[in-house]
Amino acid sequence: MEKRVIYEQPLNERVRSFLRLEHLFNIADHHLPQDSQWDSRIAISYLLEILDLITRSDLKSDLIKELEKHTITLDVLKNNPNVDHQRLNDILSNINDYLNTLRDSEFQPGQSLKNDELITSIKQRVSIPGGTCNFDLPAFHHWLHKPAQSRHDDLNNWKQDFLVIQESLTIALLMLRNSTTPVIENAESGFYQQPIESKLPCQLIRVFLPDDCNYFPEISGGKHRFTIRFMEQSSTSSRPVQTDDAVEFELHCCIL
Repeated sequence: MEKRVIYEQPLNERVRSFLRLEHLFNIADHHLPQDSQWDSRIAISYLLEILDLITRSDLKSDLIKELEKHTITLDVLKNNPNVDHQRLNDILSNINDYLNTLRDSEFQPGQSLKNDELITSIKQRVSIPGGTCNFDLPAFHHWLHKPAQSRHDDLNNWKQDFLVIQESLTIALLMLRNSTTPVIENAESGFYQQPIESKLPCQLIRVFLPDDCNYFPEISGGKHRFTIRFMEQSSTSSRPVQTDDAVEFELHCCIL
């Protein structure tokens, strides 16, 4: 099977926040189980970014709205005889469990990080270039030299109350990405434009290209249309330019 690279462009602020949060979780999850102190440093820095994003945005409310919308969509499928009703009921049950937790006023994701003295001291220094050196934070230096399993236990504990957010986010984005029928399109001279139906507003554009492709898409969009320009960059030191070639690509307009 041909290897492909997926490029995504959110068309509203909610999906933009979701994708950024997913990106942070993916990086944190990659480094969290690793044994080196450098991986532990990176895992903590991304947990702090996750906390910052959740704190600054109304993410809980956005996830609740998105999951409620999905339950309405899935409820309609109960009348479809071609649907696996057991699987459908399991998905709905999971979503309702997440909704109950998210709606609980006592659920405050990130509290274990906020209440931790070591994390608080790291957070105060992490924005300073080189601010978490061993002479700046000897307590952090000491923690980093603890056995790997001890650090893993702490990291997993700090991440624990993010799990409902992460799992809710995974379901919301999975359903959004699967809400489309892929089409093959052609961009003449590297340019493609498509209007957006007002009754079915697109939330996410996805472009699939072979991983050995010489082009990458720059996607922009508004309420009425979106545009894709396929760019070439001969080296990292040169400015990207729009290609003169016709580019065939797979397009997903995700509407849910």
